[in-house]
Amino acid sequence: MNMPDMPVNVPIDDPEADTEWNDILRKHGVIPEKPPSPTPMIEEALEQARTLAYENRLEGKTLDELDELEDEEDDEFLEQYRKKRFGELSTIATASVYNQVYHLQKPDYSKDVTEASNKAYIFVLLTSSQGTNVESRILIEIWRELARRFGDVKFCQIRADLCIEGYPDKNTPTVLVYKDGDIKRQIVTLRELRGTHTKIADLEKVLTDIGAVRPTDQRLQSKGRDTESSSSKSKIRQSEKVGEDDDSDWD
Repeated sequence: MNMPDMPVNVPIDDPEADTEWNDILRKHGVIPEKPPSPTPMIEEALEQARTLAYENRLEGKTLDELDELEDEEDDEFLEQYRKKRFGELSTIATASVYNQVYHLQKPDYSKDVTEASNKAYIFVLLTSSQGTNVESRILIEIWRELARRFGDVKFCQIRADLCIEGYPDKNTPTVLVYKDGDIKRQIVTLRELRGTHTKIADLEKVLTDIGAVRPTDQRLQSKGRDTESSSSKSKIRQSEKVGEDDDSDWD
């Protein structure tokens, strides 16, 4: 059946309604097509959010911790996540090629730092020229520990005056963070950290903030302390509960 030409002043009660008349009007372009229902998209987004929240419960756990969850989690999902975690650890192990502090020479700076930063994050420590700067000595010790644990990050060290002629000793220690040929972060002295009270955890935060290390990385000393603290609190709560149960037996 041919549709007669539609008059301009066609009465429309509700252009959003699902009626046969509105379908005819939409077909002939008198009213616009009804927008798709947002319900499927909302449901899909909710499902993605639920899946992400579920995965985040396991984020950063060691393989041993994942094994302990076998009775609590879905076996298939847990096995998939275990493989994912093992892959992450294998990637870190493969990338851990440094594991020491590299003492730089100025002629090799471009090759050992700027060019090398295309493959990894490079942390350069400019130390005091006199060797008596307390903050420099603190960072030298921290540098050794960080280099030992984070072998996928290259930690370098050079006396400031040998790297930059006339560099003020009062500005040492200075930390320069390189990636992809550019300086991504600069820390002049330890004032913006915690001064002479700066600890490894403060530099670990720099590592995670800059993106050199993931916040869930098990090598982080601060994360280990958090895990240990949580475990200790859990044990204390369990002990208190046992104590309460014992007391109730005597009532």
